[in-house]
Amino acid sequence: MAGDLHTHTTFSDGSLSAHKLVQAAGKKGLTHLAVSDHDSMQSILFGYQPSSYPGLSLIPASELTAFDVQRNRRVHILCYYPEISPALKEFCQTMADRRNAVCHQSLQELLELYPDFDQEMAKQFCSDSGVLYKTHLIRVLYELGYTDGIYKELYKELFGSKGGKVLHNPPYESVETVLDVIRQSKGVSVLAHPTVYSSMDLAQELAQKKLIDGVEIYHPRNNPQDQQTLQQLAKDYNLIITGGSDFHGMHSTRPVPVGQCTTSQEQIQAIYHLAQTRKGI
Repeated sequence: MAGDLHTHTTFSDGSLSAHKLVQAAGKKGLTHLAVSDHDSMQSILFGYQPSSYPGLSLIPASELTAFDVQRNRRVHILCYYPEISPALKEFCQTMADRRNAVCHQSLQELLELYPDFDQEMAKQFCSDSGVLYKTHLIRVLYELGYTDGIYKELYKELFGSKGGKVLHNPPYESVETVLDVIRQSKGVSVLAHPTVYSSMDLAQELAQKKLIDGVEIYHPRNNPQDQQTLQQLAKDYNLIITGGSDFHGMHSTRPVPVGQCTTSQEQIQAIYHLAQTRKGI
């Protein structure tokens, strides 16, 4: 095994703490782990700390959220080994403020629909990050017995992209803006799971313009055809190839343990050396 370079913890919308995930990854035999929580400075800072599990190295990372204005689609871009730049700190704080604003609006509407909705429980679920997610809100309803899972029919009814009763999405910055934040931070940019948000055409465009450093090919939701296309794209444009489980613990639509998809040692070294070069090290 090598490294799982795409995971989520209680620093954003995952159910497991970063420290517990490190233990799980180490016991699985992984040599590298990137805790890559959404728009999170905490996961980046965590990755710069020494690992608590022998033989497991941490990679500082975050999965930054962007918006493809041309195609009207959300986009996720993994950022590895960034410097703690003012631009990156400002971006993460802005996204935290925006998420809290819309999710607290959703929370108020849930209080009207469910008189027994527990605000304190929601705060407990996001206590590590201080950022409230839709996942935390549906988790409360799960705990109260209104649904038999996190992403089931009730989630679609309340937060579904097409007419969710209490859905409010935060505004997202453009792909170009987010890539510029990564450049200012001297990080390594990898387009995450292109299949998930129908971003294969965007992957081609960004690769041709040399705006990304890599693509995530090995992901539980990347279909085989897209994987093959991405392999050729990586070959044509000399892109780094990554893999990750997109681990969320129990906050997932289906069981996905850490290490289900991985990145090779060779590609991990390529990420590290590129980041070092950009920092002039």
